[in-house]
Amino acid sequence: MLKKEENAGGGDFAAAEEKFTEAEKRFERSRRTIGIFAGPVIAVIIFFLPLRGLSREAHTLAAIISWVVTWWVSEAIPIPATAVLGAALCIVSGVADARTVFAPFADPIIFLFMGSFLLARAMSVHELDRRFAYALLSLRLIGNSAGRILFVYGAVCALLSMWISNTATTAMMFPIGIGIISALAEMMARQTGQEVHVESLRFTTGMMLMAAYASSTGGIGTPVGTPPNLIGLAMIEKFTQVKIPFFRWMMFAVPLLVITYLVLFSIMVRLHKPEVRRIQGSREFVQCERARLGPWTRGQKNTLVAFLVAVVLWIMPGFLTLISGQDSPLTRGYSSRVPEAVAAVLAALLLFIFPINWKKRKFTLTWRQALQIDWGTLLLFGGGLSLGDLMFRTGLAETLGKGLLDLCGATSLWGLTLVGIFLATFVSEITSNTAVATMVVPIMISVSLAGGLNPIPPAIGATIGASYAFMLPVSTPPNAIVYGSGLVPITRMIRAGALLNIAGGLVIWASLRILLPFVGLA
Repeated sequence: MLKKEENAGGGDFAAAEEKFTEAEKRFERSRRTIGIFAGPVIAVIIFFLPLRGLSREAHTLAAIISWVVTWWVSEAIPIPATAVLGAALCIVSGVADARTVFAPFADPIIFLFMGSFLLARAMSVHELDRRFAYALLSLRLIGNSAGRILFVYGAVCALLSMWISNTATTAMMFPIGIGIISALAEMMARQTGQEVHVESLRFTTGMMLMAAYASSTGGIGTPVGTPPNLIGLAMIEKFTQVKIPFFRWMMFAVPLLVITYLVLFSIMVRLHKPEVRRIQGSREFVQCERARLGPWTRGQKNTLVAFLVAVVLWIMPGFLTLISGQDSPLTRGYSSRVPEAVAAVLAALLLFIFPINWKKRKFTLTWRQALQIDWGTLLLFGGGLSLGDLMFRTGLAETLGKGLLDLCGATSLWGLTLVGIFLATFVSEITSNTAVATMVVPIMISVSLAGGLNPIPPAIGATIGASYAFMLPVSTPPNAIVYGSGLVPITRMIRAGALLNIAGGLVIWASLRILLPFVGLA
């Protein structure tokens, strides 16, 4: 099943799916076949149900959303196409006019992610991300220690995933992990005089799962790390009139990421303890791969400059707030003229301006290369924002919120936050986390408002919880990539993923309870 928005088109997941068993492939085909018929059938049933207290528009929207959610879960058609279908059906059925429905497709959040996608694409084209990874893994303090290798390997995945997609991070770090594991197998074979298969090693499972899990976890660190973050931020601003700047998000998200990563590492080490304390040859492998990259290229330097420009522009409002105050003319003027979306676009445009060969008029990023970013994700964003907006306009979100409030019985702020975290986490096991954020965040906001509670903690909890799905190969493309290698037994993924789902949810809840008041959001 397709999961992360970074791979809304399904390319990496499709590649991994080729290595699934025949039984798993049959299940996927059956799921899609059932879904394609179930979607419109469920919509018709809901449309003719006597749902009291709903306006005609809200009732119709409920039927459309049931269709969209069914196709999102079953992936009957590509997820971005389903998002656009939902928007089109809202216009045809009279829920709202075309200008209202399609306006969110041009939301500034869309341009923020487009700019970050272009920067990530340039990093991949010029192998800047790979250079960063090998530089960190070759640090002298790591040496050949198996534990430190695993720790830094996962830390690199998390760090990169703060800025590029978790799918791209896993795909890049996956072969690096294979190389380190191969060095371990060769060393053990020399010591024992017998052939050692990498799939038989506990450390293999630990390295592979670390690549997937750390990449998914790292995305929470910045607003652009994973699409649910931007979906949540957009909905919080739209429905509560509270804007959370880039730097302010990082003030609570980065400490949360650090805590979560330490929990992740502890679980990986306990479940998949390395067979040996030291892996002879691992350092040499990393240094050899780093040497193959050669000296810094002009493209890498240009990409690094563009990336740093984006980062500086993104965090500048935070520094201005610290210096002159949040309501100062300088801070307000900068924030209004250089919002995050404009900063991302300006930095990305530098890639088309900085030359790598002036005589040949060759620039850092070509338009052909730019076309290879995941444009489907932008459509999914637009469709999700549109449906979320219509849920509030028609009153459907309020009705659903009150119903959920009665069902779960959570009446306190942090009780509701806990419900939002685990609801988003476990629903994300079966469908796109962008779709989950689109569905759950507006409901949590509406529930909070209906109960007279601060909607920010439950909304942020659901936003982050949507990125914490670790149990199944179909939960997220990073899981599918490492599972498709044949080196991760499904039972071990479920065992580790279940522990992380529970531990991660509790860590999110406890951390937000401490950190959000500290940054003035609770």
